[in-house]
Amino acid sequence: MTDVLETLSYSGPPRHASGAPAGGGSSRERKARKRRQRVRATVTLLVALGLVGGAGAYVVKNDGMIFGYATPLAAKDFPGPGTGEVAVTIDEGSTGTSMGQALYDAGVVGSVEAFVREFEANPDSAQIQAGEHMLLSEMSAKDAVALLAANEVVRGGLTVPEGFTAGQVKDRMIEAGWPQADVEAALADLAGLGLPAEAAGSLEGWLAAGTYDAKPDTVAAADVLREMVATTVQELDELGVPAEQRHDVVIKASLVEREAPDDFRGEVARVIENRLAKGTPLGLDAIDSYGRGKPSSEITTAEFRDTSFPYASRVVAGLPPTAIGSPSRASIEAVLSPPEGPWEYYVTVNLETQETKFTASYDEFLVFKDEFQKWAAENGY
Repeated sequence: MTDVLETLSYSGPPRHASGAPAGGGSSRERKARKRRQRVRATVTLLVALGLVGGAGAYVVKNDGMIFGYATPLAAKDFPGPGTGEVAVTIDEGSTGTSMGQALYDAGVVGSVEAFVREFEANPDSAQIQAGEHMLLSEMSAKDAVALLAANEVVRGGLTVPEGFTAGQVKDRMIEAGWPQADVEAALADLAGLGLPAEAAGSLEGWLAAGTYDAKPDTVAAADVLREMVATTVQELDELGVPAEQRHDVVIKASLVEREAPDDFRGEVARVIENRLAKGTPLGLDAIDSYGRGKPSSEITTAEFRDTSFPYASRVVAGLPPTAIGSPSRASIEAVLSPPEGPWEYYVTVNLETQETKFTASYDEFLVFKDEFQKWAAENGY
């Protein structure tokens, strides 16, 4: 029962900004100049036709058609599907026309009129949320409206993976651009972060994993961390966990998070309960690794057997003093409702398929351990 998730990492695709010298300009700028030239040509033509009045309004309202012929104001629409991602920000309170203008300016749709037409035809358009949306260059207006209505809004810049420790959260925030002094000061102010009394003075396990719509230049470090704590409290509320049980539940769930393959969270939670009930040391290397601040492979035999160290899980019975990372909701649910079973041991015998075997027998545990070692040798681990 060793910790196979000793290090966690997260990376996302970087976004790049590019500029162009004033002389030539970017391709988007050149497109914009062409659009302005087309507008000037259109105005000239309408004046020549004497249509800057009622008939001109008729042209605009009828997709740029007059007497059945297309004018330069015709509602141009790209055939799609489009190429290359384009980020477009939809402001609060935007109308169909203002959205269409934003997309037209960004080169997403061929005309504001085409977008407005599809916006009005799509009943889901009223649900479009404000925020940054990723679209494609030269999409059809219909597809652009549908994609906006799907509301895949690009959220902010901080992602905390499940299982992260408080130290890893701190490092992730500093890497993302929050000043180190601000992050450290916020972490030290437990009352200011809203940490409940049942957490027993430790943030570990209470900084909820997830993606937060927050960036260093708009949201203070303390506010981000406060939201993480509040999210954990809300989750425990939703799951009906009594305040007096939350300390232990969060700790157990953090152990499940670090030890259990996704499909075996419940069984691992049951092993923990069975060992606690018998007063047997948990023997989870993830606990020792967290306490020592290093991989289990670097922990000495003397350190594993040090009964004075509260995180020495092979020789000290009971739960560790704190959680060892931020648990997922799935791990909390597993702790609250583990399946029945006599198991006290388990081994993940195949790291690729995550096959895990459980037993109440120490001798069978040794058989499983040999099975894993054979698999590891055959697969280069």
